[in-house]
Amino acid sequence: MASHRYCVIMCGGVGSRFWPYSREDRPKQFIDFFGTGRSLLQMSYDRILPIVPKENIVVVTNARYAGLIREQLPDIDERNILLEPARRNTAPCIAWAAYHIAAIDPEASMIVTPSDHLITAENVFHDCVRRGFDFVESDDALLTLGIKPVRPETGYGYIQIGREVAPGIQKVKTFTEKPNLDLAKVFVDSGEFFWNAGIFLWKASSIIDALHRYDSDLTSLFDQGLGEFGTDREMDFIGENFAACPANSIDYAVMEKAENVYVECADFGWNDLGTWSALYDQSPKCDEDENVGGETPLITYESSGNIFAVNSDKLVVVHGLHDYIVADTGDVLLVCPKSEEQRIKQMVNDVKLSFGDKYL
Repeated sequence: MASHRYCVIMCGGVGSRFWPYSREDRPKQFIDFFGTGRSLLQMSYDRILPIVPKENIVVVTNARYAGLIREQLPDIDERNILLEPARRNTAPCIAWAAYHIAAIDPEASMIVTPSDHLITAENVFHDCVRRGFDFVESDDALLTLGIKPVRPETGYGYIQIGREVAPGIQKVKTFTEKPNLDLAKVFVDSGEFFWNAGIFLWKASSIIDALHRYDSDLTSLFDQGLGEFGTDREMDFIGENFAACPANSIDYAVMEKAENVYVECADFGWNDLGTWSALYDQSPKCDEDENVGGETPLITYESSGNIFAVNSDKLVVVHGLHDYIVADTGDVLLVCPKSEEQRIKQMVNDVKLSFGDKYL
């Protein structure tokens, strides 16, 4: 069955919460945050290779990142790089990938994964994905991966689990998007709720059928190109039609409506690396005061819990600073309390209003 298994890596986001390191011309998925010599995208590619052959790995990205994809993933076949002419969220992204793959291989099953997540227990992840593929290949099922919560996080979606239908796989009862803190505490204490990792498995035919049922505005557009997918005319069709796709997430378009939705609960060291604080938590601390500095030359006095990201050999000397983000990219210096990092998106909007795209 392995030859019918595909991976779709979604790689079109701008990562504005990691500004100023994540920029329009080089978003966070293309950055080597951990000094390993591999970007988050490259780590995502490496992670899936033991399960899916490289010729079956498809990357969906914004057209402006074509050069970065070819630079960072030189083994990817040019035909497997799907370049979106406009950003339309995950439902159109996944729909295009599914139509593309189904045209090449009608028996295909596929895992859909973001390009910018961190997974530390890769062997556990591999076992989980193989089990998921086995399940969706034998059932008309839409499977999502649920992560055991370790804290009442308000920035994630939650999945409530129901009855077990196969070892480690349960029927989904409900989805809840980003609950408030009190509700998140109830969810975690109940043991019935898992974080939604945004990683999915299904047959290409199953997700296309579900999209037909629950998002017919989207499929009516893609159905016009049924003879074009998998041919040299595919990109022309996408160029003419993709921008007309209604912007929607796959969760809202399908997963929260469909009846055949299941969750595989796992704990493989997942982190969506959505914020500077998440990066801080995952990074090695460089001193007894729990500061994070990476390769930055750093001297601190009475300072703790900070993350310093300085894109140069600049020496950083700090006194009396606690729980801050200090990010210096040469043309932008950001100094912000970690507790206020949710305001970075607004800061990016304000910068755009004041200076245009110069610092984005």
